[in-house]
Amino acid sequence: MGKTAPLPRLIAGVAVAAASAIAFSGTLPSTAAPAPEPAGSVVPGELAKAFQSASAQYDVPRAILVGIGYAESHLDGHDGLPSQDNGFGVMHLADNPTNPTMAEAKKLTGLPADKLAKDAAANIQGAAAVLDSYADKAGLQGAARKDVAKWYEVVAQYPHSADAPTARLYTDEVYRIIGQGVGAAGVTLAAKPVTPDRGRYANVAPLGTRTPASLQAADYPGAIWNPACTCNYRAGRTAAITTIVIHVTQGSYAGTISWFKDPAAQVSAHYVIRSSDGQITQMVAEKDTAWHVRTENPYTIGIEHEGFVDQPSWFTDAMYRSSAALTKNIAERRGIPKDRAHIKGHSEMPNNDHTDPGPNWNWTYYMQLVNGGNPPQYNFTTYGSGVRVRSDAKLTASIITTLPGPTQVFVTCQKQGDTVNAEGTSNNWWAKLRDQGGYMSNIYIQDPNPKLPGVPVC
Repeated sequence: MGKTAPLPRLIAGVAVAAASAIAFSGTLPSTAAPAPEPAGSVVPGELAKAFQSASAQYDVPRAILVGIGYAESHLDGHDGLPSQDNGFGVMHLADNPTNPTMAEAKKLTGLPADKLAKDAAANIQGAAAVLDSYADKAGLQGAARKDVAKWYEVVAQYPHSADAPTARLYTDEVYRIIGQGVGAAGVTLAAKPVTPDRGRYANVAPLGTRTPASLQAADYPGAIWNPACTCNYRAGRTAAITTIVIHVTQGSYAGTISWFKDPAAQVSAHYVIRSSDGQITQMVAEKDTAWHVRTENPYTIGIEHEGFVDQPSWFTDAMYRSSAALTKNIAERRGIPKDRAHIKGHSEMPNNDHTDPGPNWNWTYYMQLVNGGNPPQYNFTTYGSGVRVRSDAKLTASIITTLPGPTQVFVTCQKQGDTVNAEGTSNNWWAKLRDQGGYMSNIYIQDPNPKLPGVPVC
């Protein structure tokens, strides 16, 4: 929105057709996956102190505060400018018809809204006060207050999500961040995997759980179908689709999904893409008109990317690759030329005052990916017991096959794979063979020891 003011390939009898379907060439620009930048208006040393102080004052675990802050903003207050759903600051204190955390923080702390929005320490203090009040109402007392795992239901309440699955999506991401640790803007949180006590959310199917109906509804096979409120888009089209529009959400992935489901939003996009791993959610069918570029809605498809235009740390290689594969698929299905005259940024569209995707979006790399360019593949031989393959095309059973090693595999270097639940375990050493126009879907590979010699290092 941007308001102003791994692609593995398998040889050895698995996915051979897919392996030869798409060739890769070119190199990865150094700007494609930039390192986290300073926190803008936030003074790093003061930010670390603010988290510690708010944690002590309100008896909220520091890990919870940092996890929420990183999930919401990558610890950047954006000079007090609002997100797409009118959220402010490092902790995204919101002021909209659904999320009242700004008003709650103002009441609980006695601080004015302007200070809560623009002063990082006040913003963190306000969020801690809100979380403290939620914890009190939930009866979280004594030793449980110190146990990060026990805060799951409290954290799930903080974003005031449109529904329980979206709340779980949000809270799972916070706990993922806590587990992997944070090192940004002068704030350090040591990695500490936590098994959360999900409480009433334990039986809520997380977004991303595919069903036959959802698979049929999605235009892009790799997308999760999660429809926006029908009040936020128009059924049908009044013009032929000729243009794909690239957006940046000015907010988090889960927050954007929730906002598009909220009747108060009056905005939507066809797709939303997550920063950390490139997960794609489709919220409006391509045959329908999403409300994302004002007068230009009738002939466009909108793709939102999690993050903020002034903060390149959100634009990960996983996001670029996933988005480019989606754009390539749409363009080829609909006969849209894969060039910058037909793949545009929001800021390039007529009758708009938006700035996204902004100067940090790497158009050169993105268009290279859309047109088939990629970093070179690495051809290596696995060691130990060989590569494990999960093929679950019908989504009705988990089929695990261990190919005997040594096994030849073509893999594009990646920093983190998809989380796969199988055989009673869950981990993210799995790499998904993402769908490329129907060649292959729901195929995963896992090297038994990714740190052994021969495996490309990111």
